This record gives sequence, structure tokens and C-alpha cells, in this order.
Amino acid sequence: MKNKVIKGQAIPFTQSNIDTDAIIPKQYLKSIKKSGFGPFLFDSLRYLEAGDLSTTNNRKINPDFILNIDPYKSGNIIVANDNFGCGSSREHAVWALKDFGIEAIISSSFADIFYRNSLKNSLLLICLSKKDIQILLADSSSTSKYELTIDIQSQTITTPDAKVFKFKITAPDKERIIFGYDDIGLTLKHSDKINEYENKMKRKKPWIFEESHE
Repeated sequence: MKNKVIKGQAIPFTQSNIDTDAIIPKQYLKSIKKSGFGPFLFDSLRYLEAGDLSTTNNRKINPDFILNIDPYKSGNIIVANDNFGCGSSREHAVWALKDFGIEAIISSSFADIFYRNSLKNSLLLICLSKKDIQILLADSSSTSKYELTIDIQSQTITTPDAKVFKFKITAPDKERIIFGYDDIGLTLKHSDKINEYENKMKRKKPWIFEESHE
């Protein structure tokens, strides 16, 4: 089976209960495009001035926020404390994370709706024990360049000092991430069987497929 490996800088978020309003504030929900939200990710934390969809990137940044600090601002793997993605159901939060360049989030727990929205958009979410998360948070916070390697097929996370963490993921979710399937893609994967079934039904019950002229 095809594999996918995600490798990159870890971004430690030590705060618990990071909600979707913090990830993408409500003023950006007017747009339903899936792209273009990256500049507004963690908007109220990244910038010292308020913004909206018409805002350019010329606002003053918050120099103390982690996504404005090297090497984290070019990172692609978030390591977070408990209950990441809680709050209101907004798929925009996932779009913003993806558009920024985040490929995986590792936490001890996620909000259920955020978890499903992420998988539908091929954003890998990994649950580890609280003990393992604290190890990753401590190591990634104390080492400026801390790259993780996530092997989805073997379901492992490897650290720069050769620690290895195993994680669980269901076969369908693994397939989503490796192949980048959304809900439609998962359905179209079975298009041959769908067509075969439709042709069979056309032979058995042709009246179902007749056009109505009423």
C-alpha cells in the first residue's frame, strides 16, 4: 500500500482548550472558499491589530506569539495540549490550518467535530497519552530546531533523539490521509461497483430509470 511520511518542525502549543474561534475568528467565516485563510490563522494572537477579510498583511505582528518566531513560523506539525479544536463547528478552522501549511496535529484529545472535519480535509490528527504529549511539548519547547517524522503506514512518530511513539488510526482514516480523499473521493473510489449496481438495476427494474413526462 502507498505510504505517506510527514516530516517537519514541531510547533508546541502548551495551552489547553484551544478553540475554533482562536484558530479562525468569526469575522472570517463569511467566505466559503477553502483557500486563503492561512494569513488569518490564530489571527487575534498573531497580530496586535484587529483584522477582517479585507485586511492586508501589513498589520503589526505579535512578536511573542509562537507562529511569529523562528523556526516555528515555518513549522508544519502542531503539538498541543488537551482538547484542541473545541468550541463551535467551523470547517474554516481546518481550512486555515491547512492553508498555513499545517499537515498534522498531535494532542491528547480533540473535539469530535473538529476531528472529523480535519480528516475530511486530509489533515492528520494524532492522539497520544498525556504523558507522551508532555514529553513532546517539553522537548519541542526547549530545542529550537525539533523536527518530527510521522510515518503513517507504520503509525509511528520519531523524534530527533530517536524516541518513537506509536499511534492508532483506523484503516479508512489512514486511506483518507495517504490518498487525500474527501467524502466524494471515497465514494468515487467505488465508482466501478456503483456503475455495476446501477446497470444491474436498470436490467431488473428499468422503470425506476424512466424519465417522467408529467
